[in-house]
Amino acid sequence: MPKLLRILGIDPGSVITGYGVVDTDGIRSFRVAHGHIKVVGDTFPDRLGVIFREISQLVDQWAPEESAIEQVFVSNNAMSALKLGQARGAAISALVTHGLSVAEYTPRSVKQAVVGTGAADKKQIQVMVKTLLGLDGAVQADAADGLAIALCHAHSRNAVVAPRRRTSRRSLRL
Repeated sequence: MPKLLRILGIDPGSVITGYGVVDTDGIRSFRVAHGHIKVVGDTFPDRLGVIFREISQLVDQWAPEESAIEQVFVSNNAMSALKLGQARGAAISALVTHGLSVAEYTPRSVKQAVVGTGAADKKQIQVMVKTLLGLDGAVQADAADGLAIALCHAHSRNAVVAPRRRTSRRSLRL
């Protein structure tokens, strides 16, 4: 049996940060843990500290070899995007501090990898994560997103993009 790689997926948020831990052999993936962090604190910097500490504890507890995080979704609300970016920064800082590489995926690429369409909604992600990992019972939305990000990385990390073949005008002539 090939060695399993452990991946920690993070769905960052300034109110709730979801996470998922999977083991993968590159073909099949198995859930190790999942959950969400309720981010509380008197000030926003306190909340960022909670994200940093909790992600650090997850790394200590589950010892992932690689990590993946969702990129910021730019919305019409600049303040929300800024806070999400800061939450991502706190999570990334915790991961890098523990020596982990951090792969970043757009929300669309995560949905495409897990559901098969980049336009999937949260419910579809929850259903597919449960199906792919053989889970029973409900999976909280942010935790499902964390698992989806880990699965996206498991399926994408070894993808080989065929080198673009250079064609010259000469090769196009018959």
